[in-house]
Amino acid sequence: MSKRNELVLVLDFGCQYKELIAHAVRGLSVYAEIHAGALSADEIKRLNPIGIILSGGPGSVYDSQAPLCDPAVFALGIPVLGICYGMQMICHMLGGEVVAAPVGEFGRITMTPEASEGNASRLLDEVQEPSVVMMSHRDMVARLPEGFRVTAKSPTCIAACEDATRNLYGVQFHPETKHTVHGQEIIRNFLYNICGASGDYRLDDVIDEQIEQIRRQVGSEQVLLALSGGVDSSVCASLLSKAVPDQLTCIFIDHGLMRQHEGDEIEEVFSQRDVRFIRVNAEERFLARLKGVTDPETKRMRIGEEFIRVLEGEARKLGDIPFLAQGTIYSDVIESSCSDESATIKSHHNVGGLPEKLAFTGIVEPLAGLFKNEVRTLGEKLGLPPSLIHRQPFPGPGLAVRIMGEVTAEKLDILRAADAILREELDGIAGTDTASGGAANLSTLKPDQYFVVLTDTCSTGVKGSDRTYDKVVAIRAVTTDDFMTCEYAELPHDVLRRISSRITGEVPAISRVVYDITSKPPATVEWE
Repeated sequence: MSKRNELVLVLDFGCQYKELIAHAVRGLSVYAEIHAGALSADEIKRLNPIGIILSGGPGSVYDSQAPLCDPAVFALGIPVLGICYGMQMICHMLGGEVVAAPVGEFGRITMTPEASEGNASRLLDEVQEPSVVMMSHRDMVARLPEGFRVTAKSPTCIAACEDATRNLYGVQFHPETKHTVHGQEIIRNFLYNICGASGDYRLDDVIDEQIEQIRRQVGSEQVLLALSGGVDSSVCASLLSKAVPDQLTCIFIDHGLMRQHEGDEIEEVFSQRDVRFIRVNAEERFLARLKGVTDPETKRMRIGEEFIRVLEGEARKLGDIPFLAQGTIYSDVIESSCSDESATIKSHHNVGGLPEKLAFTGIVEPLAGLFKNEVRTLGEKLGLPPSLIHRQPFPGPGLAVRIMGEVTAEKLDILRAADAILREELDGIAGTDTASGGAANLSTLKPDQYFVVLTDTCSTGVKGSDRTYDKVVAIRAVTTDDFMTCEYAELPHDVLRRISSRITGEVPAISRVVYDITSKPPATVEWE
């Protein structure tokens, strides 16, 4: 962040939506950083934010071990917005009462503003009619602190409150999620109506700042980039090539866990670009490390460690390369747990999977503070082709976390074949014309991510006149704009029917196809 950027602090109390809060703030041209919820008032004053947002949390504010902010935060004179647990915390710490609700509220709930004549809420400005919000709480505010007033209600609780004199605001719902209809307007009101933001955060500045930071960190030393060919590592490569073009070596480790023909495609793209590109075929090494392993976290850790060991070996061949670069982005850091209060969703191989002892002097992660949509925008500004920028996400551990149970060469072949059929069908379907009797036009409904999962279940089937007992695969297709929450894609039945028919007909080892209709939350995008 440049010193000229206005700052909004998001204090983390363990809510998995905290990154969406920061994402929403940045999307409105105001820079946001996530810090531990226990950050002291003195440190907050040093950071000099124009506003503070208290995130949600997993527990009850009245529990003896509940994480709370520094009480002095409320006397700083800096506008504060509490979201869900954050609102309950404000009320609890300032003398109100928070209790277990008779009935919890989860999902889409109608909120009704309570604007009084001549005393409209600046936070809920222009939100004058009942609207849908996303709730996720078991507790509720039963009594407000002195000086606060109710500004909105849900069917069972206080949905929003404020003490405008002290610039303290709270919402029981989650305005940072797309499920809250006027969520963006509410956050914009907080930033611009209450905090007085000017909107000085731009991704163009990030490019210049990161180039400068890379040069400061690396100096004249060499850098080794672990290039997967995905969006994040590709943008990272482009940024590094601008910062230290003659000091960069890109190594693509083909761990044998890629999709069909993907290793060859990545080599074809990057071997033609103006970077030093090396491909390492290491399938046997990775399969040996995964032999007998069924636990997904162990898979990730072993893949991460072997990944680094291969890189170390290649670095030794190339001479003294002290710096390792990675395309780690913000959601990787968040989901690998960045605070004591946060629950670990899954460890990413390039975060939680790093061994404690590395043969590199330092790690260079220029994208670690950016969200996926920001990384894509950065890629466009850096001149990368759309085929790279808009490639759907693929996990670092690859197909290993899309195979339930032990990973074997046979299972990989089965999954690759099924996944290739799914991608072929969905990649080519967007232009189908319904008028000619084809499938529904999916140009606006095409999933943002879609893949096949090989389960560890077999199922009875019939092929020809023979009884079979073969493997079951699941199709996962989701729509999302942030990859931190998602809805399952409502694919037309004729599309699903054709995909199922092709997979069971063309892949002999598969007898049954099921479709995953779970959103995130409560599920994750990946199965493991």
